[in-house]
Amino acid sequence: MNIGIIGSGGREHALCFKLRQSKIVDKIYCIPGNAGTNLIAENIDIKIDDFEKIKKFSIKKKIELLVIGPEKPLVDGISDYFKNSNIKIFGPNKIASKLEGSKTFTKKICKKYNIPTSKFDIFENKDNAKKFLTNSIFPLVIKADGLAAGKGVYICNTISEALTAVEEIFDGRFGKADCILVEEFLKGEEMSYFIVTDGKTFKPFQTAQDHKRVGEGDVGKNTGGMGAYSPSRLINNELQKKIDEKIIKPTLKGLKDLNCDYVGFLYVGLMIIKNEPFLIEFNVRMGDPECQTILPLLNSDLGEIIDACCIKKLSSTEINWLNKKSLCIVLCSNGYPDNYNKDIKIKNLNKIKLDESSLIFHAGTKLVNEDIFAIGGRVLNIVNVSNNFSESKKQALNILKDINWTKGFYRKDIGYKVISK
Repeated sequence: MNIGIIGSGGREHALCFKLRQSKIVDKIYCIPGNAGTNLIAENIDIKIDDFEKIKKFSIKKKIELLVIGPEKPLVDGISDYFKNSNIKIFGPNKIASKLEGSKTFTKKICKKYNIPTSKFDIFENKDNAKKFLTNSIFPLVIKADGLAAGKGVYICNTISEALTAVEEIFDGRFGKADCILVEEFLKGEEMSYFIVTDGKTFKPFQTAQDHKRVGEGDVGKNTGGMGAYSPSRLINNELQKKIDEKIIKPTLKGLKDLNCDYVGFLYVGLMIIKNEPFLIEFNVRMGDPECQTILPLLNSDLGEIIDACCIKKLSSTEINWLNKKSLCIVLCSNGYPDNYNKDIKIKNLNKIKLDESSLIFHAGTKLVNEDIFAIGGRVLNIVNVSNNFSESKKQALNILKDINWTKGFYRKDIGYKVISK
């Protein structure tokens, strides 16, 4: 079949890479794609929010399946837009996408279905939020309610930091803010847990650990993700059962009670405290860069898995994984996550030789003639698969040294919790 992948980041390049290996996929179109997807698929210059153009193009090219990479088209209702067409959509509808699009929506589901999460309060204006904060015990977590590209979360250790967070969110740093969440700070270790579901059945889809902070040692501003490793060191059979029973099943039931079947990937951001899971957040798609770290470990046909979800036959589909470790380091433009320059040439990239254990997934790149230029904050994802995290990190760092891009930077400590010095 012909398929389309919506998006232009490292996640979409990884999806393209894995779907290209599928025996049921003939042709892949990436909308709009990047310099990396251009090498293995056909990039199409259509904006991801132009649903009508995407639909017309899909009909013209006989695309049977669209895989939605980023969250915004899902939150904006792309799945609903294609509902009565002959084109299958892999990604949840608008109601289900509120799990990511509205943190207050998610918290209310948690409260109704007794899903373990942090204690929280919702505030609709600055004054009430500030009044609450003056009598609060720190640290606290303050979150923008809507989409914020992974950056709308503040861990506040002082009243001053909290007041700044309230000001920035309500002043529109992450778009229009109707309300904010103030949450209890949970002290534990984070884990990313993924499932794939067809609305009737769900299956685990690996675990990972993301590194959100821009600085080594997990300091500095939040980013979209500076690197990741998979699988998480925390996962075990008992914990997995708790996550499925206490978080996944009640959440999917809550959506069913809203007459909503969830189809797609679901990212479950967790805080693990003494082998007990607490929900931090949901994402209604694969994480980035977790996707780039996880998919190289998949030892099953991704095309068949996705198609099975769209036709509600996931229960009869096997998902197998390599018994390996994967680690990803993100190369970013200098200045990220704040201001950075664009259209900067990456000179050495075409000269890099990779063995079968290493991959480079593009994110913020474009191809001009035969030259590759950086146009985004997160530019490249360097991934290595091996028998241990230490070897994967070593190989990824060697590739970054060979690229030697002086206009960019990366964290050298990705995976520090699972790699002994």
